[in-house]
Amino acid sequence: MITAYFDCFSGISGDMTLGALVDLGAEPDLLKSELAKLKLDEYHINFSKVKKHGITATKANVELHHHHDHDEHNHHHGRHLGDILKMIFESGLNDDVKEKSKGIFTKLGEAEAKVHGVDIEEVHFHEVGAVDSIVDIVGSAIGISLLGIERIYSSALPLGQGFVKSSHGVIPIPAPATAELLKNIPTKKSEIQSELVTPTGAAIISTLSNGFGSIPDMIVEKIGYGSGTKEFAEQPNLLRIILGETKDSSYETDTINIVETNIDDMSPQIYDSLIDKLLALGAVDVYMTPIVMKKSRPAIKLTVLVDQTSLQAVCGCILAETTTMGVRIYETSRRKLSREMVEIETEYGKVSVKLGKVGDEVLKILPEYDDCKRLSEEKNIPIMKIHQAVFRAFGK
Repeated sequence: MITAYFDCFSGISGDMTLGALVDLGAEPDLLKSELAKLKLDEYHINFSKVKKHGITATKANVELHHHHDHDEHNHHHGRHLGDILKMIFESGLNDDVKEKSKGIFTKLGEAEAKVHGVDIEEVHFHEVGAVDSIVDIVGSAIGISLLGIERIYSSALPLGQGFVKSSHGVIPIPAPATAELLKNIPTKKSEIQSELVTPTGAAIISTLSNGFGSIPDMIVEKIGYGSGTKEFAEQPNLLRIILGETKDSSYETDTINIVETNIDDMSPQIYDSLIDKLLALGAVDVYMTPIVMKKSRPAIKLTVLVDQTSLQAVCGCILAETTTMGVRIYETSRRKLSREMVEIETEYGKVSVKLGKVGDEVLKILPEYDDCKRLSEEKNIPIMKIHQAVFRAFGK
């Protein structure tokens, strides 16, 4: 499976994404001819080679005929979401490009609507509805299609500091729409006093990425660099996309943090409340292992699985709620089945079922316990019979 890893060490924007895809090998003339299907005559696009801290990269330059600059926060000519989607779906672009573009713009519209407290139909895309950002988003979808990319992963996203001007006035970094788009996505601190992740960049990666974390196991074939406009003394303002073939494309992969600590001097009554709090903070799983520590003291090894987004909160909870003086943190990769929730009608009633799949093949059928328990009590029959009814419904 052709996989792209977005290494966002200096963040991500629409033009950086477009530049990196061209640097990877998306043919500029073919990309331009596909963009022409939008029937927009308000821009000219070209690609140039630049150097950032000695690294050669491709810069996507979108020149507007009305002399607007490319700052995403300073557009005064915009469109509503419906206008943009109509333009895309009435074009001659292929269905994959249309769906990717629709997904990105819709997610962005939802974020803007949430920030401004309006319905999505009322959102006027001052920042991203202008022609250059439409070109960035649709152009990126075209580039992904031209390169045959089937799966995308991304690093954690660095957030700059400070403030940026917008059509609504001066706003904090990350911009409110960007912050909304980055919910449940791993981010990391950066000391750079500038916007690193733009709303367009956040919309692209949050919509298209299949996972966030370290680079997956892959055979690297190409590397492309897309240049941003700003110059940073601290580091090159580039987006790096690594393209290759994943060795085993049948399974989903991601990364997870393992947080551990050994406790030998705390009342066992506290663990019940602790586990509830950790799960409420976003822990994926919490479990305890009996161990023996120094001086033959019986103890508990507390283990928490947590993604990067909730890591700090989980560590803070453990340090505040237990007697431990510290925790151990490991980042590890996971390989897992894709998951799908379905509702199955059995002779006893409806049961929610989690399916574990490789591609279209169902490998695991896991009836939800709460539904099985409810039907067992209502029908006064063993839970096992509910399970058997679910498997019969699947013919297994």
